[in-house]
Amino acid sequence: MAAYDTGASYGLQSFAGRIGAHIANLWAVIRDWNDARITRNALAALSDRELEDIGLARGDIDTVADRRASL
Repeated sequence: MAAYDTGASYGLQSFAGRIGAHIANLWAVIRDWNDARITRNALAALSDRELEDIGLARGDIDTVADRRASL
């Protein structure tokens, strides 16, 4: 006697998994962009003296914000 599974829809599950992965990836990109934006704005609000106190120059802000987003 052979068993036949009628409840499985492998193609649909695979497609839904790929869509879910794309949505998760898009969400991560948006989250990283927002984190970099917040970091950039917070550092830009500091005075040159405050930036110097933490070892940064105004020209370092983009580099620090982009590196923090990629971690």
